Amino acid sequence: MHKALDITVSRDDEGTIEDSAETKSSMVASSDETLDASPPSDDSKIADVEGLVYFTPPSGWRLLGLQELWNYRELIWTLAARDLQVRYRQTAVGVIWALLQPLAMMTIFTVMFRLMGREPVEEGVPYVVAVLCGLLPWQLFASTLSSASGSLVAHQNLITKVYFPRAVLPIASMAGGVVDFAIGFSLLVLAIAWYGITPSWTMLLIPAFSLLALIAALAAGFWLSALNAIYRDIGYVVPFVLQVGFFVSPVVYETDALIPPSYRLVYSLNPMVGVIDGLRWAALGHAPPAVLPMLISLGCLTLVLLGGLAYFRQVERHLADRI
Repeated sequence: MHKALDITVSRDDEGTIEDSAETKSSMVASSDETLDASPPSDDSKIADVEGLVYFTPPSGWRLLGLQELWNYRELIWTLAARDLQVRYRQTAVGVIWALLQPLAMMTIFTVMFRLMGREPVEEGVPYVVAVLCGLLPWQLFASTLSSASGSLVAHQNLITKVYFPRAVLPIASMAGGVVDFAIGFSLLVLAIAWYGITPSWTMLLIPAFSLLALIAALAAGFWLSALNAIYRDIGYVVPFVLQVGFFVSPVVYETDALIPPSYRLVYSLNPMVGVIDGLRWAALGHAPPAVLPMLISLGCLTLVLLGGLAYFRQVERHLADRI
């Protein structure tokens, strides 16, 4: 037989328990006063549950949160600078690779089409200049998209330990592609001067169309980076999609010279069609692209951007638990 245990509490013990309870209640009260004294900012919510502080992403229909990104601008610059250092570390020729890649592609396609006896550009347009106007924005798009799509997975240790806007990562990862584009753009300037193309006011629009190429990469990057954080198969799909996109975009040919008029509206559903055609027109100053296909292409770009931002925001709220 087990003996019953007689548990008694003396008055001293009762006083000790009461003092301990009062101490705990005063600690909780002081913690509440501390939280009340310094209310959280609008950029994030702070919930206090049993003494633990949780940071949750902002809710509501705020797609990008420009103010929050501005507050973390130093983090963007730091990550971008580190990526640039890693990109060119221990390379024999350094940034010259940014010149060799478009130069090699330009040479290959120029020789190939001349051997075929037909260059897919309008009559009187130097093919070397036309192909550079397609290669440079496409390489800007492809390079920055590849970096952005893998940015969340590459920094998963940082995501699970520190709170910051996750959009910082795909944005900062684009620095390398932007630098390569700026260096490679010197080839286009030299080609325009070599062929004696008269400068026109349309060249002032080159930065605008270059920015559209970057926005297109960021739009697709929001989609793919969020999907890649959940489904690692996306990392294998991106190179294949970029290879297909190279040939279904007017990179090495002009739209008017190769695409039949009956297919141009459907062809313009590709957002990069409007970007490349626009930059080529701005650089060469020849006949402007058709208005309706250009509007369709830019409209699709806007839809991809808004959809990517919305989906990225949705995944961001639980990213640290799912990555």
